[in-house]
Amino acid sequence: MEEHGFIREKLDIKILILFVLSNLSGRIDPETLGDLCLFDGGVGYFDYIECLDELTSAGHVTKDEDGYLITEKGRKNAEAVATSLPYSVRSKALRLIEPVDERLRREAMITATHSVEDNICTVSLSMSDSQGEIISMRFICADEDQARRIRKKFRKDAEKIYEKVIGLFEE
Repeated sequence: MEEHGFIREKLDIKILILFVLSNLSGRIDPETLGDLCLFDGGVGYFDYIECLDELTSAGHVTKDEDGYLITEKGRKNAEAVATSLPYSVRSKALRLIEPVDERLRREAMITATHSVEDNICTVSLSMSDSQGEIISMRFICADEDQARRIRKKFRKDAEKIYEKVIGLFEE
């Protein structure tokens, strides 16, 4: 059976993983990282997982409940070896990374949390841009279910909510 893809060796898979992670703005969930790294027909899932585990063990990548993030050590190594990946692989990876990275940048700018102290449920919402915090709101909710719904809605529509709040002051 004929092999497909440019990435076949474990070292190439590791370089691809580091390349992908170094071009992302934040932590990435395991499923999305897999999608971004397995586009080349030569990379097998089990080889990919093994390489990712080895990179994590070596301190090039960190993993927590929210996903994977490249370390400074991994970033330096990615910079040094990225050009060893074929140009077509790098180009395709960057095209796949672009919309994911846009989502990560947006998620990093939006904060939505809630807490319960003395039976009072408080939700805190904020949105930032590259210059700093644009809006910050904190208010009391009826219960945690309401707080979760508000947090979810704010994460989904923070920009629209901001525009509506600004509109209230312009009337």
